[in-house]
Amino acid sequence: MFKQVKQSKAYQDVVEQIQESIMAGTLKAGCLLPAERELKEQFGISRGTLREALRVLEQKGLIEIRTGVSGGSMVREINSDNLSDNLGLLIRNCAVSLKDLAEFREEMEGGVAALAAERVGADDVALLKALLVEAEGYLSQGRSGWDAFIRTDEQLHLALARMSGNLLFQTVLQSLYANIHTYYVKYLPVNQTLLQENYTDLCNIVAAVILRNSEDARAVAQSHVRRFNSYMEQKVAG
Repeated sequence: MFKQVKQSKAYQDVVEQIQESIMAGTLKAGCLLPAERELKEQFGISRGTLREALRVLEQKGLIEIRTGVSGGSMVREINSDNLSDNLGLLIRNCAVSLKDLAEFREEMEGGVAALAAERVGADDVALLKALLVEAEGYLSQGRSGWDAFIRTDEQLHLALARMSGNLLFQTVLQSLYANIHTYYVKYLPVNQTLLQENYTDLCNIVAAVILRNSEDARAVAQSHVRRFNSYMEQKVAG
């Protein structure tokens, strides 16, 4: 199944070959990889190099290493949870620059808003309006309502992702909003003025979606991300 690797980058080659076999379906979910002795012979590598490669594959969520008599390396099912976990780890640890995060969100959230405008239904409209009412209520509470306001903001964005009908958008934005608070705490000066501005943006996005104006929805969502990223950049610069 496998071929010998170049010793200068042995463990990377092992990772790539096994990963390609999993992606191609040659190795299916639930299957056990060959025993360590057999893998060492096929790849022409040491036990230490093989184990390093297997640890990398486990970190990627592609295999599960089981110990004991009936243990071994089992191929995991590839699903959206793996993507979500890895993305969440990057964001939660602020491992993505503000610039990269803004560019990513601008394209992602703009596209989601545009698709939601094209696919919105009557029940969706009712939900969006209810979330705006909820957000306005928290906004009026002042400082005591800020955290709840931000959570409602996230619920609205996730509702738009569901309306888009695209599983990848839903998965990625779910992970994004579950972990982005580290950036808010570190970079965003939360105050009543900013929250009011945020609420106005939400109202404008929802209005464009209800009118099925996809380009306006995209433009408002992108403008919102750019503006709030500029606030965070200003805090870094200051």
